[in-house]
Amino acid sequence: MAIQQKLSLMIPGPTPVPEKVLEALGRHPIGHRSKDFQELVEITTQNLKWLHQTENDVLTITGSGTAAMEAGIISTLNKGDKVICGENGKFGQRWVKVAKEFGLDVIKIDAKWGSPLNPEDFKNILEKDDKKEIKAVILTHSETSTGVINDLELISSHIRKHKQALSIIDCVTSIGACNVPVDEWELDVVASGSQKGYMIPPGLSFVSMSEKAWQSSKESNLPKFYLNLNSYKKSLLSNSNPYTPAVNLVFALDQSLKMMKEEGLSKIFKRHERHKLAISEAAKNLNLKLFADEKHLSPSVTAIEIEGIDAEQFRKSIKSNYDILLAGGQDHLKGKIFRVGHLGYVNDRDIISVVAAIGNTLVEQDKISAQQTGEALKIASNYLGLT
Repeated sequence: MAIQQKLSLMIPGPTPVPEKVLEALGRHPIGHRSKDFQELVEITTQNLKWLHQTENDVLTITGSGTAAMEAGIISTLNKGDKVICGENGKFGQRWVKVAKEFGLDVIKIDAKWGSPLNPEDFKNILEKDDKKEIKAVILTHSETSTGVINDLELISSHIRKHKQALSIIDCVTSIGACNVPVDEWELDVVASGSQKGYMIPPGLSFVSMSEKAWQSSKESNLPKFYLNLNSYKKSLLSNSNPYTPAVNLVFALDQSLKMMKEEGLSKIFKRHERHKLAISEAAKNLNLKLFADEKHLSPSVTAIEIEGIDAEQFRKSIKSNYDILLAGGQDHLKGKIFRVGHLGYVNDRDIISVVAAIGNTLVEQDKISAQQTGEALKIASNYLGLT
């Protein structure tokens, strides 16, 4: 049997899992209707509210981030409702599909992949809606398919002025990576997933619901059962879950949230910012081009264009030679870009290692000099505060 590789995940999800979290995950399960589990739910719920910077309900679903987004949509809207969907990448595209699948009347605001959504486009449409027919604005905060972060703070301010429309936001790769003050920005529905900034394996998702969202849920007529958030709200009153939850993932969640509280929100956000800058600035010194608008780089993932080399073969070489897994491009971007994840349990050593691996691979393919790799490492080190 071959020796198992020590694979380093530098993708936007699943992300690396801390040893303490893995140990918690390996505990013997307990009854999900037991007092012990109810106490665990109570603790994790309070810590989830801390992470979201909210007094709203934060519900936990056994399912992926897509389940959380779908739950938010079908639990608050009615068939035929007019909604705005922002699309500037793979995940924005997904929410357009979901909205149409449930019979919503979609107004699409799009931007070229690699560019941010224009807040003025949202403002203009919302201001012209004199009859208040628009019931929700659905968009992705951090678009990991392209490495772009949208200006959620400004867009949400335009939504609030409309009064009627709900904000339904995919924060799957921004919660736990950058500042998302749910109450301050008055966000109504915020969805996220466990395998991202939460630093635990896939399988749990989370939905923050405002009072305005709960009011809308009373009239919602879209079909739902397992993802009916009213069921989760009712069970949360007794620190429970309407269905059998992923008990061991909740053990892991408890440990990861404790670690995050110990580090502190501001330090978490600054760490992700340092890593973003270290990767993006080093990449430019390696004669690589950033795919995303430089003023709107995601704190979670950096998308990089590569010319003259197939990006899939490039990723394959790095995995084979350095045991580092990078993400590829999606849809029409496959083979044209690769993506470096720096989300969750990633430290400075990981950043230096991936810069060295990318640089050395380019040297091996006669694209740059060894000196450029050294310069890129120095640049990365400066942003990390290592020199």
